[in-house]
Amino acid sequence: MKNSTRFQLMAMMFLLYFVWGAWYGQMSKYMFTELGATGVQVGNAYAAFSIAMIIAPFFVGMIADRYFAAQKVLGILNIVGAGILYVLSEVKDPDTFFWVILAYCITFAPAMSLTTSIAMQQVTNSEKDFPAIRVMGTVAWIAVTNIIGYYEIGHTALIFKISMFTAAFLGVYSFFLPDTPPKPSSHTSVSDILGLDAFKLFKDRSFAIFFISSLLICIPLSFYYAMANPSLTDSGMTNVENKMSLGQASEVVFMLLIPLAFSRFGVKWMLVVGLVAWIIRFIGFGYGDASSEWLLYLAIVLHGVCYDFFFVTGQIYTDSKAGEQYRSSAQGLISIATYGIGMGIGSWIAGVVADMYTVDNVKNWTSIWMVPAGIAAVVLVLFVLFFRDNKVKAAA
Repeated sequence: MKNSTRFQLMAMMFLLYFVWGAWYGQMSKYMFTELGATGVQVGNAYAAFSIAMIIAPFFVGMIADRYFAAQKVLGILNIVGAGILYVLSEVKDPDTFFWVILAYCITFAPAMSLTTSIAMQQVTNSEKDFPAIRVMGTVAWIAVTNIIGYYEIGHTALIFKISMFTAAFLGVYSFFLPDTPPKPSSHTSVSDILGLDAFKLFKDRSFAIFFISSLLICIPLSFYYAMANPSLTDSGMTNVENKMSLGQASEVVFMLLIPLAFSRFGVKWMLVVGLVAWIIRFIGFGYGDASSEWLLYLAIVLHGVCYDFFFVTGQIYTDSKAGEQYRSSAQGLISIATYGIGMGIGSWIAGVVADMYTVDNVKNWTSIWMVPAGIAAVVLVLFVLFFRDNKVKAAA
């Protein structure tokens, strides 16, 4: 692959995650402070992303991949998305906000798949070339959240306007990306997209337990995305966005440790470590405050262990169990079950729980965070008791 192509793809990934990072983690604080939203309304707004994640594979697999050049679809989606983001920044009613953010997420979610598709079709060696391209997304997230934290604008509509201008730029830039034409031999079906063929893998009890655990752990994961920012703000922490970016930095570090961890622990105990880390971080969020801020920092930096050791390890495990025959179906099934169904349910529950423990507009964050900690503990027990497979290694 030419260096010029590599830099184009790295810039594409940077811009996409700059768009996402500008608003996603801050949206709850904006809705609580500027729109006077309830917990349920905030949870619904985050669930909009999950709804879009369910729709996106159908759009990409059955329309974009078959009939249009991927870079042109990416450009159009981002230009349309920029227009919707402008409308979103002007909305003042939280119920109306839901429908507008849903419309925007429907344009954004397919863009995530398209950037991966564009990169994968352009690289020469995916194992060697793609990680350096994808990591630019994490770098972008760190950069934009630090900008927002430094200027203390996380509670304002500027988070959507930053996304709007970046999306518009990405939209135009996309038309200059390397040509990625449609796949003329593509025969993607609804069965392929839903991963129905991968249901055969459920005959393996350990894979079935892993699948159920993955879906369930996305419920507490949704609490983190929806509630961490306002929780840290209420705790008295300053420059919250800057400090939350430490979570993405730890993600990079633990990503690099995955091969070593595979050789030392195997897949089962890596997944267990990931689940234990989820429980510890929720307890840290629940009991940390100005007098014990180290608990809050611990909860933030554990993001790398939580995400990499469970979700990234889980992707590797799924790939090795599915093999060549069911690889695409299995990954599609896991994606829809976790980011679609699991996080959708979790976002709604997070909103309900936030309202349940709010009295006179004051949230009892300790009680709120104990709910996802409890769910994660149940998943851990389920996993330890019934998951028996520890044979998958990094080379698998």
